[in-house]
Amino acid sequence: MTSIYWDETLDEIKKGITEIGHPFRFFTLATTDESDHPSQRTVVFRHFNDNLDVVFYTDRRSQKVKDIEKNGTVSLLFYHPKNLLQIGLKGKASIITDTDLLKTYWSTVPDSNKKDYTTHLAPGSPIENPGSVEYLNEHYFCAIKIEPTSIEYLKVRQPKHIRVLFSKTDGSWSGKFLAP
Repeated sequence: MTSIYWDETLDEIKKGITEIGHPFRFFTLATTDESDHPSQRTVVFRHFNDNLDVVFYTDRRSQKVKDIEKNGTVSLLFYHPKNLLQIGLKGKASIITDTDLLKTYWSTVPDSNKKDYTTHLAPGSPIENPGSVEYLNEHYFCAIKIEPTSIEYLKVRQPKHIRVLFSKTDGSWSGKFLAP
């Protein structure tokens, strides 16, 4: 009975990659920082595969990379305001090290965006003013893959909200309804 919500979940997530302007193009990534506090930021959704792995790009000097290296347990949140649909995903994040795959990903980054990965300072470093950022020839591009362990669907609608938790066990997914 939960299969229609599973299908909708996957369909909406895929639209985040395939449809221009879809709200799932961006998601909130939560990690745990060095002080064991949660840290959240919005990232751009780049890839999704048949294993349901989610991929985003970042500067390898960023705090999120340090957080993931220390503790790869992460949480993602997608929200569709028009459909009142929230998809939460918990999983294990890892830094992609396959150089051929990274070259392929890098080649898809528009030239105008490549500078975002070439700043002379790491993201979050103090600067005098926005004009003092310098760009280098070398890049600090990296890609992060999240392998989901659970996905939660929440549709806020009347007369009843619908909430379903999908869990992965032994390579297959199953769902159960939860009280909203």
